[in-house]
Amino acid sequence: MSSFSQIVSVLVPVFAGGTYSYGVPSLLGSEDPDFGHLEPGQVVRVPLGPRSVIGVVWDDESDFKDESRIKDIEHVYDGVRLSEDFRRFVDWIASYTLAQRGMVLRMVLRGEEALLPPKPTPALRLTGPAPERMTKARARVIEAMEGGLAETKSEIVERSGVSASVIDGLIKAGTLEACLLPPPKLMERPDADHAPPALSKAQEEAGEKLRNAVAQSRFSGILLDGVTGSGKTEVYFEAVAEALRQGRQILILVPEIALTSAFLDRFEARFGTRPGEWHSGQSQRYKNQIWRGVATGEVDVVVGARSALMLPFRALGLIIVDEEHDGAYKQEDRVIYNARDMSVVRGHLSGFPVILASATPSVESRNNADQGRYEHICLPDRFGGQSMPDIKLIDMRVNPPERGNFLSPLLVDAVNETLEAKEQSLLFLNRRGYAPLTLCRTCGHRFQCPSCSTWLVEHRFRKQLVCHHCGHCEPVPPSCPQCGNEDSLVACGPGVERIAEEAASLWPDRHIVILSSDLIHGVQQLKAELELISSGKADIVIGTQLVAKGHNFPSMTLVGVIDADLGLAHGDLRAGEKVFQTLAQVTGRAGRHKGQGRGLLQTYAPDHPVINALAVGDRQGFYTYELEQRQRAMMPPFGRLAAVILSSEHREAALSYGREMVRCVPREEDVRVLGPAEAPLSVLRGRYRFRLLVAAPRAFPLSPWLRRWLAACPKPSGSLRVQIDVDPVSFV
Repeated sequence: MSSFSQIVSVLVPVFAGGTYSYGVPSLLGSEDPDFGHLEPGQVVRVPLGPRSVIGVVWDDESDFKDESRIKDIEHVYDGVRLSEDFRRFVDWIASYTLAQRGMVLRMVLRGEEALLPPKPTPALRLTGPAPERMTKARARVIEAMEGGLAETKSEIVERSGVSASVIDGLIKAGTLEACLLPPPKLMERPDADHAPPALSKAQEEAGEKLRNAVAQSRFSGILLDGVTGSGKTEVYFEAVAEALRQGRQILILVPEIALTSAFLDRFEARFGTRPGEWHSGQSQRYKNQIWRGVATGEVDVVVGARSALMLPFRALGLIIVDEEHDGAYKQEDRVIYNARDMSVVRGHLSGFPVILASATPSVESRNNADQGRYEHICLPDRFGGQSMPDIKLIDMRVNPPERGNFLSPLLVDAVNETLEAKEQSLLFLNRRGYAPLTLCRTCGHRFQCPSCSTWLVEHRFRKQLVCHHCGHCEPVPPSCPQCGNEDSLVACGPGVERIAEEAASLWPDRHIVILSSDLIHGVQQLKAELELISSGKADIVIGTQLVAKGHNFPSMTLVGVIDADLGLAHGDLRAGEKVFQTLAQVTGRAGRHKGQGRGLLQTYAPDHPVINALAVGDRQGFYTYELEQRQRAMMPPFGRLAAVILSSEHREAALSYGREMVRCVPREEDVRVLGPAEAPLSVLRGRYRFRLLVAAPRAFPLSPWLRRWLAACPKPSGSLRVQIDVDPVSFV
């Protein structure tokens, strides 16, 4: 049995809610500095079953009495420690979302490469006498290195134009000596005063409020609510500058990789260097460096996707959530959480401000501002005196497109006028592919995904039928697989590829760019396409929500929305809100630099409150209407919701377990449980899905109640899975 100087609790990144007890080997007879007294937050390697895993010493008290069964901690990693407030944040997420603490920690930790300090770089320096046999190549090397600086072997080869064998010969002759260079600096520190911008009066007033909030070094929630083109980024950069002056780290969350490239350029122009990046487009090696850099304090600013919220910052002092309304901040698998809401929690636990920025704030954030929970900073006008785009409705019942087409003559005329003025047009449709449905006009056969309850979407450029939920794809057949008829397959409805086909027939001599995630392969291609548009070399842009927000296209003056009603018919609590936000954002791409822009919305429901609010530019009217509707139904933000999603390979197993759960519901007067009902997406990846929806008052402690309910239910068996989504955003 080992002799322990200490027994500690360790949280490991596995599907477990509790910690495990491990012993710290005694220092008696040991010179290993890794072992001794450990504090909560230290990162360690421990045995777990037949393998070793990386874990974190946690705050739980170890009550393990039988030391003979306790295993040794294998290694302690120096220089990296999770702070107390960050550990409380991990515990809080697990408690609120009903996730296992180990699974939350799994989002935090990385492999051993991120935990070890970077290695010195092998190099060479000129220290010895000239070699007895001097050649021209050797002379070039000696001449190149006479400055006395150490260089890597590859640098010497490149600079002197010799082969590696020449370098080896000089080492053997004693002319060059091996040495080690310190690891290269990951990045330069941003300079808060590198290039202060010229702000408008409104921007300066808003920036002053943000600087004061950061200077106070305490929690505050701030909604930065500015119309498209109002200069919100320059304003919250003032908060970034103040945090840098105080020696604090900053996290800026963005919803999509598509927004990072131009943003990084703007950051570099303002602060003299680029920040760290954190998103799926980065290599694992780079992400390991960033992870260690934020943990040690070497990296001051990170711009990243929602997962960046789980980075172990050493001295975080500000979080900015850009486009805070965006649904991409909600993670829908494993640990289900909303990064926007959890950012506010992290700021509250650690005592620093959190800025939520948007041109179309979420209804929840807008209500929090109205109720005084958030400070509300408004930028109602565009920077530089530019006016907001003029929004007009095209009633498709009155001005329908030509047979077989999807662009109204009014929209076609507007594009022609824009082209004649040498300006850009954007045609927006939030639907990927060529057509959402392909059917046989002879027998009526419809192509459906074999694993999901959805139609296959035709992608004509790829000549495939694709499921956008599970990724299943198959080639478009030459004939109907059911009746065998050839030339009977017909595409129903438009996707962006079909709009591009129509645009190419209308404007064959114009440069048309299609921006859709199906057609963009990697960050570099997306960056190149966006630069092409920004430079004015594209005449017409056809895109999905990839172009709806955050981009700045100087020559774009017209935005045409092909189907403004798309999404309004969904039985979704937030359907109207999502449509309003998307269309307000996409029409906001027009006229940001060249004066008056135009937005034309093709609609079959011009009297719908959401469409009407967009047409008259009544943002306040929309929020008033939406909040009244929510309050009447006691839906969020006036009530609480939680979804329970049951899935199984067998339909009856999921349904019967859902009924059993209903029988186990704890009695609570104010809580309603609806279902089980088939989910709108009733089959996904071969699994049958049912949903229960829990509705409760706003102040009700929903997470503890859900925990009691689950404890009272029988344990799931077989292939059955139970997933809890507190504060759901999606209802599919």
